[in-house]
Amino acid sequence: MKNFRRLFSCVAAALFSFGTAFAGPPALTIYNQNFAVVRDTVPLDLKQGVNSVRFTETTAHLEPDSVILRDRTGKVNVQILEQNYRNDPVSQELMLSLFEGQTIDFRVSEPERPVTIVPGKIIRSGYAAHAQAAMQRYGQRYAMAQSAMAHGGGGTSQPIIEVDGKLRFSLPGQPIFPPLASDAILKPTLDWQINSDKPAKLDAELAYVTGGMSWEADYNVVAPEKGDLLDIVGWVTMDNQSGKTFENATIKLMAGDVSKVQPEEGRRRSEMYELAVQSADAAATVTEKTFDEYHLYTLARPATLHDRETKQVEFIRAGGVQSQTVYIYDGLDLKLWRGQSMQNMRNNEEIGNDSQSKVAVVREFRNTEANKLGMPLPKGRVRFYRQDAGGQLEFTGENIIDHTPKDETLRIFTGNAFDLVGERRRMNYKADISRRTTEESYEIKVRNHKKELVEMRVVEHLFRWFTWEITGNSDPFIKTNAQTMEFRVPLKPDEEKTIRYTVRYTW
Repeated sequence: MKNFRRLFSCVAAALFSFGTAFAGPPALTIYNQNFAVVRDTVPLDLKQGVNSVRFTETTAHLEPDSVILRDRTGKVNVQILEQNYRNDPVSQELMLSLFEGQTIDFRVSEPERPVTIVPGKIIRSGYAAHAQAAMQRYGQRYAMAQSAMAHGGGGTSQPIIEVDGKLRFSLPGQPIFPPLASDAILKPTLDWQINSDKPAKLDAELAYVTGGMSWEADYNVVAPEKGDLLDIVGWVTMDNQSGKTFENATIKLMAGDVSKVQPEEGRRRSEMYELAVQSADAAATVTEKTFDEYHLYTLARPATLHDRETKQVEFIRAGGVQSQTVYIYDGLDLKLWRGQSMQNMRNNEEIGNDSQSKVAVVREFRNTEANKLGMPLPKGRVRFYRQDAGGQLEFTGENIIDHTPKDETLRIFTGNAFDLVGERRRMNYKADISRRTTEESYEIKVRNHKKELVEMRVVEHLFRWFTWEITGNSDPFIKTNAQTMEFRVPLKPDEEKTIRYTVRYTW
């Protein structure tokens, strides 16, 4: 119920707010869950009583039950008696289906022969309307049944045409159809029966939810040849697969954890992310404000978003961001033992012998104003580059960050170090079940083959039980959580160090 209230308040506000934006071009609020709220204007010239109105500027993925049509001023009582949404624009395949059982002419053109007109009877068109929509709403069996009706159960899309008493599984030529009927449409269309209490001319407000649109964030991070000062550029990438082009639209991006019912999966929680804005000696291209439990971001300039177009807008640019490179050796390989109960892990002597030698490289920086950032960052892909001696950029790794509020620290894994190595082995193991104790000792060796000093963070997991104590250790450690500790080991060039510790578990 909480998620529903959040979704309702968020979408309802997106539908009804920003009233002054309806006087001209369309307005969009895009969510990165493959849907958007569209706000547009429908000019109405109504007589008193019932009026037939057609609007042909909708998307191909409109959700009909989300449509709202009203007079913003409230001066005219616009009552919708009936609404019909059609998404079957005229095509050759559709026209063939409309004339199934009838005879039409086909224009036959062959090389070095005169053009002829051949009559042919359409036995089967091979057209299956709304196959994808049927799959999503009613399931695979229904979609297959629809396809079977159109294709005769054979799974083929070929039409069957009778010419001179013989059947052809292809068109004999270019079909020539009679004039279009009055109810034929060329684009997705809304038809209304509207009752008005008086004659009126007005620009009615239209709002609806549509699928086929999304946005996401991407970041490019550049480091110099030496040092850890970063330049960060963030992009908003908008994708329009809605079936409609939006000319000079006002575009907003909604970010937050919004619940949206997905037809193919039922109710599920979808991920929405916060978007930030940064300016660098230039006018901001995106502005941000808090909106209910979310963040709403507005592009500074109207933009044309073509159908099947991917558009990018820069939303953050920061230079001189302080960072540090952190090297982490987590030698215990527990992948083979995932899913084991704590009791099994406590008493299983085999666990703890598995290890790996890779040292992870993690880039760490604070998202604060003092560090040239300090704004909510949405989830997105972060790509790292470093300049070489010639000033050219070389790709050094990438990863995904979750949405990160301001004043938090980002830690991004970018790969494994080539010149750093770890080695971990268990030296002793002793279990006394009668006394409810287990004791084991480990030795960890870390080596630095770089030409500069580095600090290695050696992470150890105390996985056997909740109650433990370190009875002996060669180096100081930090307890990072209830079952993890960390040694911070400085290593000179070509230096090797050995860390030893003994842990006792009791239960």
